[in-house]
Amino acid sequence: MNPQRGETGLTIDGEERRLCLTLGALAEIEAALGCHSLKDLTVRLKAVSAADLIKVLAALLRGGGEADLAARVGELQLSPKLAMQAVLTCFAQATS
Repeated sequence: MNPQRGETGLTIDGEERRLCLTLGALAEIEAALGCHSLKDLTVRLKAVSAADLIKVLAALLRGGGEADLAARVGELQLSPKLAMQAVLTCFAQATS
């Protein structure tokens, strides 16, 4: 994983998977959550729903080259807490 690129890992089904906040992933997240700016997105992520978390996680997985997994992220058995921690880490690394 390359934290300078906004990459972080999340273990899914016993395998480390890459999440990456690319510009495309960011645009996808903004559109999926109905945000018009990074400020809107920051506010929205503070009160994220399970459905929102699935959308964000899928976009970050696609950004990390995990499109096959992103397509079925809603079916995976994931800890919401660990998934959210990975999402927040991904954003923190990309914006630091």
